[in-house]
Amino acid sequence: MEIFDSVVIGGGQAGLSSSYHLTKRGISHVLLDSNASPGGAWQHRWDALTMSDVHRVSDLPDDPIPDAADTERANTFVPAYFADYERTHQLPVIRPVQVRSVSDVDGLLRIEAERGTWLSRTLVNATGTWTRPFIPYYPGAETFAGEQLHTVDYPGPEHFRGRRVVVVGGGASAVQFLGALRPLTETLWVTRREPVWRNDEFTPEIGREVVARVEERVRQGLPPRSVVSVTGLMLRPQEREAERLGAYERRPMFSRIEPDGVRWADGTFEPADVILWATGFRPAIEHLGPLHLRSPRGGIQLDGTTAVADPRVQMVGYGPSASTIGANRAGRTAARGVATWLASEAVGELA
Repeated sequence: MEIFDSVVIGGGQAGLSSSYHLTKRGISHVLLDSNASPGGAWQHRWDALTMSDVHRVSDLPDDPIPDAADTERANTFVPAYFADYERTHQLPVIRPVQVRSVSDVDGLLRIEAERGTWLSRTLVNATGTWTRPFIPYYPGAETFAGEQLHTVDYPGPEHFRGRRVVVVGGGASAVQFLGALRPLTETLWVTRREPVWRNDEFTPEIGREVVARVEERVRQGLPPRSVVSVTGLMLRPQEREAERLGAYERRPMFSRIEPDGVRWADGTFEPADVILWATGFRPAIEHLGPLHLRSPRGGIQLDGTTAVADPRVQMVGYGPSASTIGANRAGRTAARGVATWLASEAVGELA
């Protein structure tokens, strides 16, 4: 069986960036992507999400993203950009490959999947979060007679017309959902914490500061927080009508769910036809369990993108690079980390 210098798991922005930089360094590798086609999580986004709705999609290394009309669907435009990037730079992508586990075998990393097994000296994990939606449990959730959806299931605003929707979550997705839904139907916004709004321009300097703050958590081995939890929330022009209609008058979290609505601890009740959980995601890293990378503090401790518990492993699309703000830089850093490990191995063999 061929032994690769590295294996990249995940074909989103961080994975493509990593593969590009590994290729530039002449490091033998393959990229295993669980999706059947290019595009990472972008291809699974709802049809109503246009390029005017998304946060800035960063250029991949040495290949600027084409100009997009505001009305173009993000779930077709971005995957087409990714597909062209893979072809142009001849990245060694194999798909679809759903990795089941990564384990240590005599000093090598064994990557096992339904489609086969790969052996590698190092690993770049770029599996992101999209496949692990998080829905917190509230008493009575199983009794709700209406519809419960998570961000991953969002079918577009027309699905909700004329139905009373409780939107749960304090992130950018919740803000966007409310912006799209409130002009069509009645909504109620609930969050665990008071939302933090920002009115200043989101400059590259602010972006770097945000990434650094999220990075500090993973450097300490703490579970990562989302980038938006640090950046704060902003309203875009397309959400001003929803604001005028009162969509962003936030309520604290309810305490329980009943068949026809939600109830607060003080007895207050609000009827609902739909609960839309915009409650985020968790890192998709179950396959790394056999490597025991988690720190006692609950997260994977990183030095840059290098896992402190096993320096053969680089983590991109995790923590500060789980958004387009930090994904490209993480890919470059990961490739450097791989090269450093391989060089140290070579020195050790000569000693």
